[in-house]
Amino acid sequence: MEANRKNKLLIGFGVAVAVLLVKLFVIQIVDDRFKVSASNNSMVYNYTYPPRGVIYDRNGMILVGNKISYDILVTPREVGPFDTVGLAAALDTTADFLREKMAYYQKYRTRIGWRTEVLLKQIKSETYLRFAEEEFLYPGFKSQVRCIREYPFNAGGNLLGYISEVNDQDLQRHPDYRRGDYIGKTGLEAVREEDLRGEKGYHIYLRDSRNRLQHAYRDGEFDKDAVPGREIVTTIDARLQQYGQELMRGKVGSVVAIEPSSGEILAMVSSPGIDVDVLADFGKHYDKLSASRYKPLFNRTVQGFYPPGSVFKLVNGLIGLQEGTLRPEMQYPCSMGFPYGNGHKLGCHAHSSPLALRDAIATSCNGYFCYVFRNILENPKYGSTRDAFDVWRDYVLSFGFGAPLGSDFPAEKGGNIPTSGRYDKIYRKHWRFSNIISLSIGQGEITVTPLQIANLAAIVANRGYYYIPHIVRDSDHVTIDEKYRRKQYTKVDAKYFDIAVDGMYMAVNGGGSAGATALAAAIPGIEVCGKTGTAQNPHGKDNSVFICFAPRENPRIAVAAYIENAGFGATWACPIASLLVERYLTGTVLRTDVERRIKNTSLMR
Repeated sequence: MEANRKNKLLIGFGVAVAVLLVKLFVIQIVDDRFKVSASNNSMVYNYTYPPRGVIYDRNGMILVGNKISYDILVTPREVGPFDTVGLAAALDTTADFLREKMAYYQKYRTRIGWRTEVLLKQIKSETYLRFAEEEFLYPGFKSQVRCIREYPFNAGGNLLGYISEVNDQDLQRHPDYRRGDYIGKTGLEAVREEDLRGEKGYHIYLRDSRNRLQHAYRDGEFDKDAVPGREIVTTIDARLQQYGQELMRGKVGSVVAIEPSSGEILAMVSSPGIDVDVLADFGKHYDKLSASRYKPLFNRTVQGFYPPGSVFKLVNGLIGLQEGTLRPEMQYPCSMGFPYGNGHKLGCHAHSSPLALRDAIATSCNGYFCYVFRNILENPKYGSTRDAFDVWRDYVLSFGFGAPLGSDFPAEKGGNIPTSGRYDKIYRKHWRFSNIISLSIGQGEITVTPLQIANLAAIVANRGYYYIPHIVRDSDHVTIDEKYRRKQYTKVDAKYFDIAVDGMYMAVNGGGSAGATALAAAIPGIEVCGKTGTAQNPHGKDNSVFICFAPRENPRIAVAAYIENAGFGATWACPIASLLVERYLTGTVLRTDVERRIKNTSLMR
């Protein structure tokens, strides 16, 4: 018994020793990877940087490409005495600059260790060639070739974003990056960093006992080729984007254009924005841009919170139809506004009265939609105003308001649709329609982003559904998330949307019993449907708002224009949006007098 137990222990021990010996044989003889890792102290890795992925527009035009750049690197521990004046001449810099840098490296030599630092970035090609001839004279200094971004077409600076050298925070989040590497900071460059960056390569060289570089390790057997970044194809139409920027020059606000049938964003203009000219060397311009009172770094299209104004009347009208508290033929009076409470009145502009729904949309009657909203909240099938409000809010959320839409653009905000709980706190649970009447016309506590109201235009164009707006297309190199292919339905039946479409058509083209508010959006030969809005602004003049889509049947484009402190929607937002539609659908603009007025007018004060 005891002998058997002893034999089993000996056998087990023998097997363990055999496994260990085999493992050591594999590690030391068969597989050199561990030997390479253990020898790292005697090796030098010279990194090669891949070109970042090219970014294209929907038609194959390059939005962001690459060009060759040259840097000068230094490994301070490898630097001996050198001719400072001679090196300064070779590098087209000053001797004082070199002395300051070497003094810095000496001061922080322990922290720097054997690390290689960037001495000069983006030197001229002639400087690079001159230094290459003399490099052997200056041990520890070397040149490096890499690609930097170039922008052949001025379209979408805020949209594309910029890249910059990694900082401490970047290195903590991405431990595989090294100092001197570049990373996408904003826009597409940031959100698609993993695709665009590629993979660095390297050549391994041996270092002798005096830290001098010798020959390549194992004749380059373990070297790695750099892998270029993946190409990105965007949904953006570069020429439309550029045209939108031209129209918005001298104005503060946003223009967003969407293809309703796919949710693809055709143009996304935040004004004032970032010119692509500054993106390649963004750090040099950052302080000036960040100090501007017009906030060009702030992307208003997805981050700006605004009251939607009268374009929101479409939502209330559709909810009323679905709830059965409104019928298209119902008429309501309007005598320069809607009276409520103790002598209060929500004002309106002059127009014929009474009106039915289509004419109320066309003429943007405030009074009419106060009746509509009141009837929604006082619907007898709900036990209280509060209960009816909660139902109304669910409808509104189904239109993509109150939360980020889920686009693939970074830092998208969601605006605000107030809750009944908020009003409970404000009014101590004693509130009714008259307390929140401003929601009837898209004012009060409602805030939205320009992207969300462009999406509203797409919803009406599609008669009740939308695709989540996005800016990256499927391509050979990148596949988009399936969520961008799924229809997102509102809680309003499709059959009610034709009534809203009729009203929007009449707003632009006339034909009703009341005055049309968007005649400036009419395009000869194209059936444009639109809705104006004038949103009150507590910080100055009213904001000018307009949404539209075209053609009426099988729409190809939906646009929202939101111009801050510009007054009536029909005056500025309306023509800007319609010019964008005309340019996209026809390839040209025949209304040159309108275009000239828009381009030659600055509203920035």
